[in-house]
Amino acid sequence: MRRWTIDPNHRDWRGTPEFAAAVADIVAGRLVAVPTETVYGLAADASSPEACAGIYAAKGRPSFNPLISHVESLAAAERHGLFDARARALAEAFWPGPLTLVVPKRADSSVCDLATSGLPTLALRVPSAAIMRDLAEASQRPIAAPSANRSGRISGTTADAVAGDLGDALALLIDAGPTPVGVESTIVSLIDDTARLLRPGGIARADLEAVLGAPLAGPPPATPTDPEAPLSPGLLTSHYAPGARMRLDARDLRAGEALLAFGPDLPEGSAGAPAIENLSERGDTVEAAARLFTALRRLDASGASVIAAMPIPSEGLGEAINDRLRRAAAPR
Repeated sequence: MRRWTIDPNHRDWRGTPEFAAAVADIVAGRLVAVPTETVYGLAADASSPEACAGIYAAKGRPSFNPLISHVESLAAAERHGLFDARARALAEAFWPGPLTLVVPKRADSSVCDLATSGLPTLALRVPSAAIMRDLAEASQRPIAAPSANRSGRISGTTADAVAGDLGDALALLIDAGPTPVGVESTIVSLIDDTARLLRPGGIARADLEAVLGAPLAGPPPATPTDPEAPLSPGLLTSHYAPGARMRLDARDLRAGEALLAFGPDLPEGSAGAPAIENLSERGDTVEAAARLFTALRRLDASGASVIAAMPIPSEGLGEAINDRLRRAAAPR
């Protein structure tokens, strides 16, 4: 695995040998770990079934869980998906940024069926991370990039975390330091008359509803024939799971438990905790989201068999944090 360090605030990589090599990796179907504003992505050519199979193999990811395709612009996204007025309004308001739109797939889209898990829809995103947009534009390919971690485990928000989880599978790891948002993109489905919030993430529900002028519905019910098959990325019940068991909404701490804290006041019993990670001492859900996965990794590495997570309010990005914690605590 090669490792290339960039400064995400200075877009000076174009024209460098390292950037050319990264584009060549994508074109050749190799796996590249790419930093985005949300988490690191395990990137490969979304038009190549072989490359997408490589993603599934590296992650141990169920083939029924679709992949998000990243492109450089709204115009590029419209070459792959059918955008109605709602989709265009959301894209214009929040792209580039941590929003994924699930829309009907165009018949002439190059995104392969393996990336969409055979569905007639596809998930598209224009990330604010310039390196991902530049790779898509220079390679002239949509880039499939789920979170760069083993499937069901904690998402990688630093290059070192990605290297520890997936280093053997990577041709290249692009290191841009910690990701600023820290939780995955919000996913909104616009495949019929009902706009649905499929996964809370880096953009709050209220901001989306303000653009749509209407409330977002929740995910559709599971299909009777295959209740585990999600209609978009990020909808597996057990996901983002550490090795330790999770106990949610903990208002006290039991012997031997590690503590995932939030806010200035720690619960009774915390003095004896083998490890404590406070997502935000000032109770800020934006700061908490950015620190979530790194904190879970550190607590998991402490050796504690249980991680107790304090209650976190659901306002703003708290909804996304609680969604990740519920999935981390789900039966496996």
